[in-house]
Amino acid sequence: MPNSRKRPGGPGGPVPRGGPVPRGGTARGGRATPRRSAPRLTGRGGVLAIALLSLAGTLVAHWTGSTALPGAVFTLACLLSALLVRPSDLLSLAVSPPMAFFTAAVIAECAFALGSEGFALTLLLGVASRLTQAAPWLFLGTALVLVIGLFRGLPRNIRDLGDQVNGRR
Repeated sequence: MPNSRKRPGGPGGPVPRGGPVPRGGTARGGRATPRRSAPRLTGRGGVLAIALLSLAGTLVAHWTGSTALPGAVFTLACLLSALLVRPSDLLSLAVSPPMAFFTAAVIAECAFALGSEGFALTLLLGVASRLTQAAPWLFLGTALVLVIGLFRGLPRNIRDLGDQVNGRR
């Protein structure tokens, strides 16, 4: 055999003193360096991020006159949330983006309607026009959350929920 030496800790090879070598490697002094995992949000944190970013996008759009900004910010928030939410919380995130945008739109339009003579009418018309302007973006953002969720474990969450409801767990 040309190379009869085996790597330490490799398959079938001797394990080095002190246990196997960690994946993250070793730092100075022989201590293992901790592996940093990607930041994760809870499902509620993802919904809150969508709502807050949508609110910020709506406020900035009102002051700049941009009509596409709230929808684009909503879509970006949906994308980031779908990628950063823990896989076990994908089900709660998957059903929430439209509700988060609606909440942000109502809060923003309440702020814009303050001081107007017909507060309720101004609020109703403002929310209705905001939702109609953002409708394509709402569909896109929600579809992104669902598609990304399918690849990150959403079907397993749905199956687990069905098992819990049916008493199989």
